[in-house]
Amino acid sequence: MVYRMIFNQTAYFGRGALDNLVPELKARHFSKALLITDAVLLDGVATKVTEALDAAGFPYEVFSDVAPNPPVANVKAGVEKFKDSGADVLIGLGGGSPQDTAKAIGIIAANPEFCDVLSLEGVADTKNPSIPIIGIPTTAGTASETTINYVITDTEKQRKFVCVDPHDIPVLAIVDPDLTDSMPRGLKAATGLDALTHAIEGYITKGAWELSDSVHLTAIQMIAANLKKSVEGDIEAGEKMAYASYIAGMGYSNVGLGLVHGMAHPLGGRYDAPHGVANGILLASIMRFNAEYTGEKYRDIAEAFGVEDAQAMPLEDAREAACDAVAQLTEDIGNPTTISAVGVTEDGLDDLADDAYADVCTPGNPRPVTRDEIRDLYAALL
Repeated sequence: MVYRMIFNQTAYFGRGALDNLVPELKARHFSKALLITDAVLLDGVATKVTEALDAAGFPYEVFSDVAPNPPVANVKAGVEKFKDSGADVLIGLGGGSPQDTAKAIGIIAANPEFCDVLSLEGVADTKNPSIPIIGIPTTAGTASETTINYVITDTEKQRKFVCVDPHDIPVLAIVDPDLTDSMPRGLKAATGLDALTHAIEGYITKGAWELSDSVHLTAIQMIAANLKKSVEGDIEAGEKMAYASYIAGMGYSNVGLGLVHGMAHPLGGRYDAPHGVANGILLASIMRFNAEYTGEKYRDIAEAFGVEDAQAMPLEDAREAACDAVAQLTEDIGNPTTISAVGVTEDGLDDLADDAYADVCTPGNPRPVTRDEIRDLYAALL
């Protein structure tokens, strides 16, 4: 078996890490940046970036028309903006939506034969590396700044599709917790559950191996210790969550995910459910579904959540304890626990099941799953 691991060329971590942005832009001989963000961030956190660029006299333009669960139209508009700007580097600032949009723009600008956007789904046969991207997260969840994945929404068919492309990984990541501190409570909860799902699914996915296990288990331990405290306003815990998100991204980007993401994407595509919220609804339930196919790994998850004697208790008990701990954390931080909470009714289950069964993440699940089993899992969460 041959394993492949792809990481950023360079990444900075810590409060004040943003100070490295302009020196890196200059050291890499870039001449102009296109900052890609959303309208909410533009008048808030994004000012820290624009002020740094302004102070250094570094030329830039801004594309802020990024919507949550970014649609194809957003990407196409961003490509045209990039062409007109004369920029030679992209700065993706935000959570998954701005950073994923930056990736799609960068890939299409370098590979214009994919300008329809839809043809990027799955593992696209792009020939050229993306226009260089600098990923700067403002949430602690998606880890788009260090992954080779991005997700776009096909609004015409009400579906989200995943693109997997080594050419899209940002050349530089800047993880500065000063930019994540201002997240509202609900966003901290949702993005934190996204990071936890990345870590747990990456830990048990079919493609997992020793190196990916090491980063995923570290991320699980950090999230178990810090997510609730971060949601409650603990600044130091929020800093740890920013790092844990990146660490989980290092792993899952290279080994894949599973059924939680496969089922969460349709909830976003058809009901516009925030991705982290959808993951949180599904995670504990799908963990129970997968339990018998995970070997001893749930012992480690239970131990990470502070379950006493997790390594010594019967395996079945350890598996149950791990699932219970994740369910309890999800409830404690106020995430919904049913899909009806995001607008799903029984007459929508068949479409959801069809989409989830076809999702690119589903085959990575440790337990084989049928379309009818997926429908039953959705139904149990109504």
